[in-house]
Amino acid sequence: MQMPKHVAIILDGNGRWAKAKGRPRNYGHIQGAKTVEVICEEAWKMGIEYLTVYAFSTENWNRPSDEVNALMKLLRSYLKTCLKTAEKNKMCVRILGDKRGLDADIRKRIEELEEATKENTGLHFQIALNYGGRDEIVRAAGKLATLVKEGTLSPQEITVEAFEGALDTAGIPDPDLLIRTCNELRISNFLLWQLAYSEFYFTDVAWPDFTKEELEKAVEAYNGRDRRFGLIKEE
Repeated sequence: MQMPKHVAIILDGNGRWAKAKGRPRNYGHIQGAKTVEVICEEAWKMGIEYLTVYAFSTENWNRPSDEVNALMKLLRSYLKTCLKTAEKNKMCVRILGDKRGLDADIRKRIEELEEATKENTGLHFQIALNYGGRDEIVRAAGKLATLVKEGTLSPQEITVEAFEGALDTAGIPDPDLLIRTCNELRISNFLLWQLAYSEFYFTDVAWPDFTKEELEKAVEAYNGRDRRFGLIKEE
């Protein structure tokens, strides 16, 4: 079986999963964070080299304030846990998104996490926080525009490669496979540039119930696709 090098996941259904059990939405988010830890370990064992998860979008700020506050509290706790997990499993952790929108203590923990794990040789784990695909593209365009204004880059030098180098994912291969849980059939402003040639897999399983077996099902479906990348495949 051919293993995708990079898998991206939209972690959907935490709140609905909790509601179905008669529990508050935050209970679902807590269980979902535990699932992330499990899938990171299983993905690396399977041979997946890069794993990117959509944890908090730019649009998530529009949720009720009590839920946002609970998510930020969970994020603070998770960043500590992630550092311990990264040390144990040699994960290289990177945060995608506009960090300027996060509180100063969270930004500090992110900086410490990225610095402490940057030389690790295990799974490359990306967490999208305060992330939106459109926002990322606008920020990348702004970076290149600043370089042009400063005279260090000419407009003719703005190539696909140059633009990719200005994205949050610079140096990371595009996802081969996108997984979205809980039966939603959209990408919700996630990795708009990077998903241009990715295979999509949708499942009705809510994220807290997502297991190694579910990941294997997604990879099996990926292996059943005919990936041509615009080229004519010889029969």
